[in-house]
Amino acid sequence: MTAKDLTQLKEGETGTVVGIHGGHGLVCRLESMGIRAGKRVTKVSSQIMRGPVTLRVDQGQVAMGFGMAKKIQIETESK
Repeated sequence: MTAKDLTQLKEGETGTVVGIHGGHGLVCRLESMGIRAGKRVTKVSSQIMRGPVTLRVDQGQVAMGFGMAKKIQIETESK
């Protein structure tokens, strides 16, 4: 298993959220999007040079800014 932040995932790569490095407000906002520790997410797309990041969570998609995505720690299976 390899841990990295969400911005380091490649498009189409799936991982499990292992931590969120932010305050109470950020944690609550991400939980309202369905993102919390233990949840599996798939990176759908991102923009070059710090643009928004789009994820698939459960059956839906959510988008967030680069700064928010940088604070989400993901664990992936190393191949």
